[in-house]
Amino acid sequence: MDNQNTVEYKGAFRLVNKVAEGGMATVYEAEQLGPEGFTKRIALKVIHPHYAKRGEFLRLFIDEAKLSANLMHGNVVQIYQLGEVGGEYFIAMEFIQGPTLRSVIDRHYELGTPIPATLAAYVCSRVSRALDFAHNFVSPAGTRLDIVHRDVSPGNVMITWDGHIKLADFGIAKARTSFDPASEQKMRIGKKHYMSPEQVLGSAVDGKSDVFSLGVVLYELLALSPLFHEEETSLLVDEVAVQPLPNLRARITNLDKSLEDILLMALQRSPSRRATAAQLAAALDSWITEQGEFASPDRLQAHLAELFPSSYQPRTRTNEETSFGNLRGALKPNRQSKSILERLFG
Repeated sequence: MDNQNTVEYKGAFRLVNKVAEGGMATVYEAEQLGPEGFTKRIALKVIHPHYAKRGEFLRLFIDEAKLSANLMHGNVVQIYQLGEVGGEYFIAMEFIQGPTLRSVIDRHYELGTPIPATLAAYVCSRVSRALDFAHNFVSPAGTRLDIVHRDVSPGNVMITWDGHIKLADFGIAKARTSFDPASEQKMRIGKKHYMSPEQVLGSAVDGKSDVFSLGVVLYELLALSPLFHEEETSLLVDEVAVQPLPNLRARITNLDKSLEDILLMALQRSPSRRATAAQLAAALDSWITEQGEFASPDRLQAHLAELFPSSYQPRTRTNEETSFGNLRGALKPNRQSKSILERLFG
């Protein structure tokens, strides 16, 4: 130790499975290893080497870890560590065992059965709570960060098998203290069919932009189809920012009038007329109570068990071989040079 306030340690991880591979990074299920047989199941997100060499993408990756590390909220995926070995970066984070909201929507569409409205409202009320926490977060130094997620979409909402909601991936989040490529040139950042009007126009955004995106997600949960469909940019801008919203009750079977009003609170084109995340969460929770139904993690857990009967079970290890995950192959002796596996996990 250099001084009394610093504890140095050697960390190691054991890779288990490749979970997902995106354009910028790959996510693995892994085990954090410690003395006396200690292990902790985590997710390990590793930036692709070609992106690590590009300054703007590396800054986004690093900022994701730094920004999310102190967002300690029950509905936010927790970040444990940002690591670097030989210029290659990884993030160790909470491992979520369960489906994404995208998988839930797709499964209901496949079965041709609607998602119970109270469960859809419950999921979005929890995401609203996570967003409200992020939007109003104050750093340990006392600075209000004004965090905007900018990528609220079904693929970034995780559900644990025991029914808890987790908002993930602050990779393109905007904050007062972080790098923002959109501030240097007018550009759109986020998944285009879930963008707010101000976001799709490349204008400045605040927390209410996330609320609009969550309204689009809630609509899709209830309708089992996207609110916005256009692929060509100019047509999408017109659809999201100019054309009036479609008749929601005509598109969503048996949509309760009060729930429609809540949807419209989130989908107001003008941010000044749009609800905050806290207001949306409160409205959804009140509506659920008025229905006389009990929405809870237990009920969502039971729903997932019915929806995914073959996969509703603990994940088991596989022997899947990947360039990053095949430890036996990667750690063979007498190799000419050390791989990132040997440097990072050896």
